[in-house]
Amino acid sequence: MKEIATALNSIRSTLPRGVELVAVSKFHPVEALQVAYEAGQRVFGESRVQELVAKIAAMPSDVRWHFIGHLQTNKVRALISTKRVTLIESVDSERLLSLIDEESAKAGIVSRVLMQVHVAQEETKFGFSPGELLDFFRNRSFEQLRATHICGVMGMASNTDDEARVATDFEMIADVFHKILELAPDLRGFDTLSMGMSDDYPLALAKGSTMVRVGSAIFGHRG
Repeated sequence: MKEIATALNSIRSTLPRGVELVAVSKFHPVEALQVAYEAGQRVFGESRVQELVAKIAAMPSDVRWHFIGHLQTNKVRALISTKRVTLIESVDSERLLSLIDEESAKAGIVSRVLMQVHVAQEETKFGFSPGELLDFFRNRSFEQLRATHICGVMGMASNTDDEARVATDFEMIADVFHKILELAPDLRGFDTLSMGMSDDYPLALAKGSTMVRVGSAIFGHRG
């Protein structure tokens, strides 16, 4: 467990000022999260609602929880009802966004979200195509939201050892982010570009990432 703190400090030393580190704690035990917490980490990323709810109960109240996995529509109410999720990073459809907005209004909270854009080679990954996401903002569909604040964009690169391909993917995600700001310059608080994981976050930083999601480089590989 001691190596978790060492890994955290090592990763933090590589991050430019203003870049947020999300410790991807999904599938790891609460004991590992507590070690990271004691080393100063406050932002954790989870991908399953049931696991997140259990960890919220077990961890200190100042932890900032990010939901980073594919969010099934039938789990939205349970996620929103915790009232403890700081950011939902994985909004991959307008239907999901509408449900989050509806449940957030019922719960009397404003949910902060990122729109997930899909550029990777794997068809199994979720998200809007760049064109779909740009159309969403071009049509100003976000104006219909009552209890949801869109804070930016999240995306993943292709799962490949080809660094040129990974860098190109990150460029495409960053390009979508900047084009959205051109289409809707009046967007407030749209300032988060979440991209980069354990194996590729240095490439993401080079392309302008403001938030990285690092799991195995902190906690080790899950057994």
